[in-house]
Amino acid sequence: MPDFTRFLKLYARHRLGVLKHQDPVETQTRQLLGLVRKARGTRFGRDHDFDRVRTIADFQERVPVRTYEDLWRDYWSGAFPDLSGQTWPGRAPWLAVSSGTTSGATKYLPVTPAMMRANKRAAIDVAVHHLANRPDSRPLSGKTFMLGGTTALVDQGQGILSGDLSGIAVKGQSAWMRGFSFPPPDLALLDDWEEKLARLTRLSLQERITMLTGTPGWMLILFERLHQLTEGKAPFPDLELVVHGGVAWDLYRDRFRPFLDQTHAETREVYPASEGFIAVADRGDGEGLRLILDNGIFFEFIPLSELGADRPVRHWVGNLETGTDYAIVLSSNSGMFAYLIGDTVRFVDHAPPRLLITGRTSYMLSAFGEHLIGSELDAAINRAASATGLTVREYTVGALLPESRGGVGHHLYLVEATEQPDDERIARFAATVDQVLQDMNEDYRAHRINDAGMNPPAFRFLPAGSFERWMAMKGKSGGQHKVPRVITDATKFATMVAELRDGTT
Repeated sequence: MPDFTRFLKLYARHRLGVLKHQDPVETQTRQLLGLVRKARGTRFGRDHDFDRVRTIADFQERVPVRTYEDLWRDYWSGAFPDLSGQTWPGRAPWLAVSSGTTSGATKYLPVTPAMMRANKRAAIDVAVHHLANRPDSRPLSGKTFMLGGTTALVDQGQGILSGDLSGIAVKGQSAWMRGFSFPPPDLALLDDWEEKLARLTRLSLQERITMLTGTPGWMLILFERLHQLTEGKAPFPDLELVVHGGVAWDLYRDRFRPFLDQTHAETREVYPASEGFIAVADRGDGEGLRLILDNGIFFEFIPLSELGADRPVRHWVGNLETGTDYAIVLSSNSGMFAYLIGDTVRFVDHAPPRLLITGRTSYMLSAFGEHLIGSELDAAINRAASATGLTVREYTVGALLPESRGGVGHHLYLVEATEQPDDERIARFAATVDQVLQDMNEDYRAHRINDAGMNPPAFRFLPAGSFERWMAMKGKSGGQHKVPRVITDATKFATMVAELRDGTT
């Protein structure tokens, strides 16, 4: 197989020079005005007087923040599936199907040719930053293993196809790249995750795999099964880069180490969303993800305290603050304008802007006014795991409301670890989580004082494989599907608790 790394290195030298001299404010202003100019003839553009938008302030004055439900009701539902001219000129040939992990509602998000080109450029940026940190690496000397969902797409009519964004990306892949990609098309089409994984593990051992991309939980299952076949030997000795995203890496870092230590591969976190490619790690693990400023997306950030306000304060790279938790709002070349995507972030740098993903707006656990965010929950679980010597595979948490009037509710955590702890370790685990959250979050601490607003959290440790089987039962095995960290809907959480308790998984 030819090695095209040398061509990638030439591009990387140019791209890194551009990024070094990039002005965030000027770049983002240019992105927004370009998007407005492109969409001014659409129904959305006419409704919001895009012809008169000259500045960021003009845009924010004319275009209110919207959710998916708002855009679907006002612009997309009546034209579905062909959204031509609604919020973006021309046809969106694909619709990315995205399920809210807590709401379960199916979303159909337009994917335009411009967005596909932008996503490809962002994917190359991942390799560029890898080479900046590992200049002797040869990532294109072998194949890239893309552990995604099925590439089978559904014909919605009028020539519009819908499916997983990973499947759409494979369909839109350049012909020359297919020889450098794994799995082959016939295997990528499979939607039976167990059959697909069994065939992937065996066939991949015959390939020179130099890059692997996917969601951490499913990649870990892949590695574990590969190790069974190789009897503990390195399955991919030539592995150079593992690209991960979608969930917090802290839960998985130590569990990946035995596999990665058998290679010289590095890990690099990315922040792709169904709405667009947002950020990529340009430094080391845990040092923040660099916002991609010049790739067809204009970013705004709403402080979490402003969510739900009629006219929330809308920051952008010109006035964002470090250390503040924001909800992301984006306008993009797929026809989304001032769109609240549901993720929360915190910035650690201004120039260039680097962020940490702190969770989702739907992952805010506040049944009693405790206002916990995803990063706080992850940190508490990680600290408890260290304190008890447990390795947590997955967890979900929800609130159990008081059974009687005047009673006090509590949080229930469903945890799957690599071993079943005894009662003493469970008690220590629970006490650690409770204390860490009190130390990190004033609202939580206020509710926990003397059990006035909340009782201590409860923990139920599940048998190995419980979450994997539960996801399979829900038809969400593999690909971009993730175990929900927080379930805010009391009925859905109660159903999940019952299913896992009764062994229906």
